[in-house]
Amino acid sequence: MGCDGGTIPKRHELVKGPKKVEKVDRNAELVARWFYCALSQERLRKPIVACELGRLYNKDAVIEFILDKSPDKPHADSAAHIKNMKNVIELNLSDNPAWAGDKGNTKGDKYDDQCAQFICPVVGLEMNGKHRFCVLLNCGCVFSERALKEIKSDVCHKCGANFQEKDIIPLNGVKEEVEELRRKMEERKLMAKTLKKSKKTKAVESVSLPGQDEGTFLIIMLLFHHV
Repeated sequence: MGCDGGTIPKRHELVKGPKKVEKVDRNAELVARWFYCALSQERLRKPIVACELGRLYNKDAVIEFILDKSPDKPHADSAAHIKNMKNVIELNLSDNPAWAGDKGNTKGDKYDDQCAQFICPVVGLEMNGKHRFCVLLNCGCVFSERALKEIKSDVCHKCGANFQEKDIIPLNGVKEEVEELRRKMEERKLMAKTLKKSKKTKAVESVSLPGQDEGTFLIIMLLFHHV
């Protein structure tokens, strides 16, 4: 029943090894998000884009994904919310002068703790998964969360564009942050749809001439709503 010497091992001692391996694999997976495209699993390289949920992609991979109309597209679950290039923003990244270049690993099947290609232009932190980073939705400039907190401003530290708190998108955020970003994304889509509908209604009203009967006006309305 026991081990040599009559001792009985505790349950946590029996499962200690596997849990440690699982933790290491999980950390590697999280860090890899900063080095590899969420769609193609290839090494991230400029031009790089981010979606409204904070995921990182190679721009060419997103273009190929949008053009691919097949029902069984690979990794479709990670980009199902991307319908066109308006759903992503190209990142204005700051190169890391200490980066030695690609070491030849182009697929996302290996993890190493190498130097990051990009850094925060304000405080110099590397974009390697160890620090939180954000993108400004209106201009695409990328900063560490620390920089945005330490240097409070409503003007981009890199390009000078004005921004609001709602324009800050955390990159590769935790589950709760992604859920909140998804909610905000759906709100923006609804607002855009409502605004488009309102503009169509105003356009119909502007072409409605004096003396038109109600039936003619309703027909015009229907035509515009089906455009």
